[in-house]
Parts: sequence; C-alpha cells; structure tokens
Amino acid sequence: MKTEITFEDYLKKGNLSGNTIESYLWTVNYFTTNYEKVSKENLLAYKGYLMEHFKPKTVNLRIQAINKYLEYLEKPQLRLKAVKIQQKSFLENVISNADYKFLKNQLKKDNNMEWYFVVWYLAATGARVSELIRIKIEHVQLGYFDLYSKGGKLRRLFIPKILREETLKWLCETQRTSGYLFLNRYGDRITTRGISQQLKNYADKYGLDSKVVYPHSFRHRYAKNFLEKYNDIALLADLMGHESIETTRIYLRRTASEQQALVDKIVTW
Repeated sequence: MKTEITFEDYLKKGNLSGNTIESYLWTVNYFTTNYEKVSKENLLAYKGYLMEHFKPKTVNLRIQAINKYLEYLEKPQLRLKAVKIQQKSFLENVISNADYKFLKNQLKKDNNMEWYFVVWYLAATGARVSELIRIKIEHVQLGYFDLYSKGGKLRRLFIPKILREETLKWLCETQRTSGYLFLNRYGDRITTRGISQQLKNYADKYGLDSKVVYPHSFRHRYAKNFLEKYNDIALLADLMGHESIETTRIYLRRTASEQQALVDKIVTW
C-alpha cells in the first residue's frame, strides 16, 4: 500500500479537475466511513447500495472514484465493473411466492421461530437487511420503525397488523419485552452477514435455489406483491425509501421465470 502520499495528492498528480477530485474524495470517505475494510464483499455491497439509490450514470461516477482509490492502494484486482445504462426487461433472482411460503412454513414446522419471523419481516416490511437488524421489540409494539437518511429524510417502516400480532404472541411466549427483535445464539444483535449465511443454509436444507434465497430477494418480493395488490408506484417508492421513482419502476416488470411461464402458456403455435 502507498503510504508516502495521500489519496488527495495522488489525485492531484493525475491532473484531474478540482470538482472531480472533490467528488472522488467524498465517495471514498463515504465508503471508508460506512464499511470496515476494503474487501470484495464490501465493495460489492456498496455497489448494490449505489444501484438502489442512484441512476446508473451516478453509480458509474462513484465506481470510477472507488477504482481510482483501489489503483492508489495497489489493489487493481478488486476493481468494480461499471453498470450497464440499459436496464434488463425482467427482474432476476427474485424468490417466488410459492418458495417464500414454502420456506416460511418449513421454518415454522421445524419450530425455527426466529428465522420464520426473519423471513416474514423481510418479505412483509420491505426492510433492507441493515434495517431489519435494527428493529426493536418497542418498534413492534408501536407498529412502525422510523428511519432517517443522512439528509434527514424520514422513512417509516410499517409492520403489518397480522405480523405485529403474531410477533407479540411469540415474544410473550419467550418472555421478551424489550431490546433488539432478532438475536443470535449468544443473545447479541444478529449481523447482516449472519442472516445472509443462515438463509443460504436453510435454502440448502429445504432444497431451494440459494440464488433466490438472500435478504434483498425478499425486499423484491415485497415490492412485487405490493404492486400486484395495490398498484400505486409512488406510494411503494416512499415505503421502500427510493430516492427516485425510476428505481421503483423495475418492479412493474415481470421476473424472468414469470416471463418464461407466460411464453410457455401463450406460445403454442
């Protein structure tokens, strides 16, 4: 790793404009503040965050900044690929309603109540996994969880009545009245990594495709189901915390498997 000059000095030597340098420094500062270390996993997580909150053009500018930083660190092997500006005409790797219900039922049947509720909360609230782990019992009692973005914008994560009632019944049985809702075996708040890994384990155990059993897949399911029952894309954008309604429009598209099923049904000539 280069230690003799700062990243800012490195950029200045590259004859970049003042605005570009400022933008690159801001991006890298955001990354290093919010992610513990420079790893492929964290870089991809940041890329995923960017893709959800910004238009492809902005995403690619941020990726350029990160790649410049990786060049400075002499870690070119971790470079991120730019995103394609043209969106796909379908959603990929979204869990189907059938698989979601099957997974939920199996977890309940095997008395894995904590994981039964993890899956249910992901699919019924549209929570990002980083938000899910912050939900407290007090939020369940209230029926919602208020989240504030860095810009001070409020988003309310609603906990549906049916889910709220069943959660409170479970908490009563386990004699828990306060603190984080989801805990690990040591009684500490569960981690995002722990959730991702355990979902993969359950996918393997129950014979499900692990490509569709991951935290964000259930957020996609929430959006798809919401629009099918109540076609208000502006409301969904607010509920999901999207900065732009354009981000939400992807959910108007069918998944690849839905397209396949329709083609199989329609094209008989």
